Amino acid sequence: QVQLVESGGGLVQAGGSLRLSCAASGRTFSRYAMGWFRQAPGKERDFVATISWNGDSTYYADSVKGRFTISRDNAKNTVSLQMNSLKPEDTAVYYCAAARGPYYSANYYNYNGWGQGTQVTVSS
Repeated sequence: QVQLVESGGGLVQAGGSLRLSCAASGRTFSRYAMGWFRQAPGKERDFVATISWNGDSTYYADSVKGRFTISRDNAKNTVSLQMNSLKPEDTAVYYCAAARGPYYSANYYNYNGWGQGTQVTVSS
């Protein structure tokens, strides 16, 4: 099993930036892909970004392309999400997730480890 803990959320004005971090433990971090998802109140959990086991491949939701960057440091067992040019519609709880295998995926069901989430609020 894997344990994931997110940090770095907060309140920011539109156009600002935040950097989220995720610390992993419990299984070999470098053997599986990682992802970020988000969920607004009353809505389903949506895909944001994913990265392969070695960081060579990334994929983003259309809504965040050009604004968000996912990265990982396998030596430190961490995954990050740099969020720039934030918009009010980015407001959500952001979740770090560990995939079932080494290849990136936007599919919620390909992930079997989840953090508790961190709140990101973007004001107008």
